[in-house]
Amino acid sequence: MGFSGKRRARGEGSEDKTQPRANLYDEVTRKIISELEAGRFPWVQPWDSHVAGGPGLPMNALTARRYSGVNVLLLWGAAIEGDYPTQNWLTFKQARQAGGSVRKGERGTCVVYADRFIPETEKAKAQETGEDARAVPFLKRFTVFNVAQCEGLREGLASQEARLPEREIVPHAEALIAATGADIRIGGGEAFYSPVGDYIQVPPQPAFRDQINFYRTAFHELSHWTGHRARLDRDQTGRFGSKPYAREELCALSGQSAPPATLQ
Repeated sequence: MGFSGKRRARGEGSEDKTQPRANLYDEVTRKIISELEAGRFPWVQPWDSHVAGGPGLPMNALTARRYSGVNVLLLWGAAIEGDYPTQNWLTFKQARQAGGSVRKGERGTCVVYADRFIPETEKAKAQETGEDARAVPFLKRFTVFNVAQCEGLREGLASQEARLPEREIVPHAEALIAATGADIRIGGGEAFYSPVGDYIQVPPQPAFRDQINFYRTAFHELSHWTGHRARLDRDQTGRFGSKPYAREELCALSGQSAPPATLQ
């Protein structure tokens, strides 16, 4: 994920206290908008792109604390773009504390921390007036690196990979998929239908946070599969953002075999 605030690994601390709060808000907002424009929606993807990392929220590998808020979106996107096999992260300093280091040349991802504090002047004013002290909001930025960007880390960190659960098989769904005769390939971190190759790619079922979403995803891609020129012959040449792309996506979402008249 090409965050504009990314920095290469270096020996300085990861915290940047000089960035104005308004600039950070703008920067994070721009990043999310750029993801939307690129057609990436990591917050609605029902599976973890890296099944070895197991399901769950991004986590600090040293403290085992889960990231929250907008940081979840930023780190999910960074893991997808970087093709990292884990959802675990460290600051430059924490990588050193863990006995290793960030590999030279690696680019980190910006996360933010927001809170409030009460200045001493406000405390003194509150004592004089008897009113409640006014808290002042602040925002800090940190640069973190995925553990896959590090080397020499000691064993036993929170980054130990979670074991995948057993598949939750739905027999009638399996039978319907088999009955289509479609070429369905299981693996990887993406779900798609390839009109050129006429095959469907779906991540392994245990990679889905709710395993029923494996079947929902497979049937969505099977809806695209019906549009191949050898079957219903729909226009599947459109690129993201185009009307043909929108028509085809609506067909897959609604289960229709023909495009809605409103988009013709």
